[in-house]
Amino acid sequence: MSLLLFLIPIALGLGALGLGAFLWSLKSGQYDDLDGAAVRILFDDEESLKRSDRRPR
Repeated sequence: MSLLLFLIPIALGLGALGLGAFLWSLKSGQYDDLDGAAVRILFDDEESLKRSDRRPR
């Protein structure tokens, strides 16, 4: 029984920490553009093309 008095506050604290981290990520805009990264990977940018031309062969 005394073990539960120790584990329940730890579990509640970890849950609150996870909820706080999720709310912080919402506030900082982590989920604003979900499709942007999926589409961005399909296009080559000019900088990566220039870097690949400079590599010694």
